[in-house]
Amino acid sequence: MKLTFLGTGGGRFTTISQKRMTGGFRIDDLAGKNFHVDPGPGALVRSFQFGLSPSSLDGIFISHAHTDHYTDGEVLIEAMTRGMTKENGLIMGSRSVFDGYKQWGPSISKYHTGKSEKLVLGPNKSKIIDNLLIKGTKTIHGDPTCVGFQMKSEDLTVSYTSDTSYFEKLSNYHNGADILIASVIRPGNQSIRGHMSTGDFKDLVNEVNPSLAIMTHFGFKMLNENPVSEAQFIKKETGVPTIAAFDGMEININDKNPIDFKISKLEIDNNPNRNYNDIFTLSSKRFNKK
Repeated sequence: MKLTFLGTGGGRFTTISQKRMTGGFRIDDLAGKNFHVDPGPGALVRSFQFGLSPSSLDGIFISHAHTDHYTDGEVLIEAMTRGMTKENGLIMGSRSVFDGYKQWGPSISKYHTGKSEKLVLGPNKSKIIDNLLIKGTKTIHGDPTCVGFQMKSEDLTVSYTSDTSYFEKLSNYHNGADILIASVIRPGNQSIRGHMSTGDFKDLVNEVNPSLAIMTHFGFKMLNENPVSEAQFIKKETGVPTIAAFDGMEININDKNPIDFKISKLEIDNNPNRNYNDIFTLSSKRFNKK
């Protein structure tokens, strides 16, 4: 399996400024399928920039009806369906994304759901798609219908928290994850409603004990610190290899042995306003567990 981060920024001000990109991330070759997760502003352009074809998608996941998660969703659906001419793919996400909920959404037109299978996810709602079990996971966020996911193939289980506060039973939804990907918007214990901080993610990693933990969706305060240092803190406290994602990061993971992974740096643009102090090339050799 391969993960590619097309944007590691999160929250409205990071999105507006593009201090980090906001295109979400790709999961490629999980049970033979390719997914784009939370395609915020720039997802289409960044896909091409980092050498990925939107037409190769089998599914698109949109966790909730906030612009940093859904903006490029419809154009990716058009790519997946060859300009809405072919029935293809799976569109997954929250109730608000498809039908709207109070003041949130809808984020995708009925036209754009007409050529793909639609899966409205909620906590613990699951469906088997070919050889892949997809389950919705609970969040506590501004959009009350926001949902994360857990995808389980024969060899590998990937969990994504999306935007959520830490809560007591959050780990129940992500237990068994080999790869745990989380939106971690602030450093240390700087709490903010509807989001996790480094301290929150440390607790979640301790409880889930994945083979690999990945932080993304960084806000201004996190970027003004050093996300890599925050990830190193979590690794020290939990013993779990923990990575702070950066724009363009590609992670190749051995499905049968998730601790065997390699990180490579892809093309990075030359915007002088971006902080790339945390760009590096790593492999699992530097992340041995305790």
